[in-house]
Amino acid sequence: MRVGIAADHGGFQLKEYLVPLVRRWGYEVIDFGAHEYNHEDDYPDLIIPLARAVAFGEVERGIAICGSGVGAAITANKIPGVRAALITDFYSAHQGVEHDDLNLLCLGGWVTGQALAQDLVRAFLTATFSGLERHRRRLDKIARLEKATGA
Repeated sequence: MRVGIAADHGGFQLKEYLVPLVRRWGYEVIDFGAHEYNHEDDYPDLIIPLARAVAFGEVERGIAICGSGVGAAITANKIPGVRAALITDFYSAHQGVEHDDLNLLCLGGWVTGQALAQDLVRAFLTATFSGLERHRRRLDKIARLEKATGA
């Protein structure tokens, strides 16, 4: 699986921890930056290219990290086809994929420790969408909303 990852200054340290870890797990990782710490960078500049790569299928899943994870989630969800969520617990990390076809995990670099981030990322990457009719029906409603609003 091809996994994209991006972070601003608030998530830079956690991204630097996760990239080699996810590679060791056997995933191909595309690092969208930041590639060096810059306390004045802006999360949209880093998260938008990642979210577009997820939406266009250039990567199968994405991981976006900013200080709290909130800005990353808001930004990523502006791209049609992206289903991003700020995840802080193990259950939501896998259930979001299984039920909602979550394709972009958002984390808070200032609030999520490395051990928890490792568990969340592993649960997110190993989960699969259930494909149940009720879950597909809900995703179809979201897709129609995106089309209707031009999101």
